[in-house]
Amino acid sequence: MVNDIYRAAEVKLAPAPIPPSPAMTTVPVFSNHNAIVRAQRTEQLKAHPLGALVAGHQKDVVISAKLAASPGKVAIYGWHQTNGVPIQPLYLGHTAAWVDYSQCIRLVQQKMLVNGHTKTIAEVLADPALCGLLSDEGVIPDARYPTNAVREPSVKTNAVARSSVKDGEADKTTTDASFPPHFVESRQFKERLASFTLAPEVKVHVNSPPQETFSAGKKVLLIFYALPNGNTTEQTIGKVLKPGDDWHYNIQHIGAQTRFLRELLPERTIVVAYLENSLKSWPGWRRKYGDQRIPEIIAKVKELFAALQIETVLSGHSGGGSFIFGYLNTVESIPDDVVRIAFLDSNYAYDRALGHRDKLARWLKASERHFLVVLAYNDAVALLDGKHFVSAAGGTWGKSHEMQRDLAEGFKFTTQTNAEFQKFSALDGRLLLILKENPEKKIFHTVQVERNGFIHCLVCGTPDEGKGYEYFGERAYSKWIEELDAK
Repeated sequence: MVNDIYRAAEVKLAPAPIPPSPAMTTVPVFSNHNAIVRAQRTEQLKAHPLGALVAGHQKDVVISAKLAASPGKVAIYGWHQTNGVPIQPLYLGHTAAWVDYSQCIRLVQQKMLVNGHTKTIAEVLADPALCGLLSDEGVIPDARYPTNAVREPSVKTNAVARSSVKDGEADKTTTDASFPPHFVESRQFKERLASFTLAPEVKVHVNSPPQETFSAGKKVLLIFYALPNGNTTEQTIGKVLKPGDDWHYNIQHIGAQTRFLRELLPERTIVVAYLENSLKSWPGWRRKYGDQRIPEIIAKVKELFAALQIETVLSGHSGGGSFIFGYLNTVESIPDDVVRIAFLDSNYAYDRALGHRDKLARWLKASERHFLVVLAYNDAVALLDGKHFVSAAGGTWGKSHEMQRDLAEGFKFTTQTNAEFQKFSALDGRLLLILKENPEKKIFHTVQVERNGFIHCLVCGTPDEGKGYEYFGERAYSKWIEELDAK
């Protein structure tokens, strides 16, 4: 029947499988794959309105003669490719309680007309003379699954599905009961929002675009944005400021800049994961807990989009850059799926002796898809209450020049200098440091972010650089600032 249904289907969708992993049994993966299938179906609505027979979207749970010898099992088959060949041969290896993102239940009309007589599917399958109409396995006398064979999942099973942490591994990163998180839709921009916590003391807030933007073949650009010292996630996202609101809601606007990027880069599904900790300081958090948990935090967030092809961006402002360097300290090499690393006045923790230069250089050489960008300003001359607050070497101005000198040992830079900026570029723009001069000795720390800095650090070095915005120009994203009540 599955083969006949595929042949008869007006709408034949191309399968969108993910590599086998524990994530394939989690609700976020179910939701994301559902979004892919929905987007595929939406593309064909004009030619094939709702009501047309659809196939190719998932495997079918089927009735099989082999179930009689395999009590407590489920039979699955199908997921035909566009060439008509099924991905899944008949398989009875899973228990009847098994569920993953790739299975579907197709409801079939039980009555059928055979030689002018009304029959049920069960009657046809049990009839030696008629069973061949529906089955290639001969007679199936009991064409149903028993409803009393599936036990309730145990608490332990649910716990494993929710977290990869084993008993006794309290030192590892763990999740609270809110993982996998429930996504809710925002009122103004219809974004999908979810928040959860990771031990120790890490809050993650995920902002993804509307569900219809997820589709097969469209890559997810997953941006990890480590928060600056002293700021909350809500302040970092930003909002339309009202009288009495805290000024921190009006200095970064990562939420609005993300919406600008979604319009600028429609070929990507852009998701931002905001990373906050209870100390409101990533340098302080690292001093307390070390670096070993950081890769686990990144991996846990990526589980939410395991059904999709992910490109990863590591970014952060101010103390958020410490999170990135903490990650570099724990990995032997930067993974290939990390396509961009962006320091928004946040590279204080750069240290060649810890291997940062070598790891960044190897990663840049590994693929033309890899970009490194540093935005900084001359904080060495900036004054706070008439006094300098960073040393010439310890601020981002000094660290950025140190990074450039170190990287120049392996890359040929071109330099452009004017009254406003020093620009160091290599690898056809894939390696870029933009350092703002500061003759007035002002503090431009977060102004760099506010003035389209987040936008620029995501597209500089590409054909989209400068489209609809100017780095350190006026806000290009004002129409995308959300109107919310804030405390």
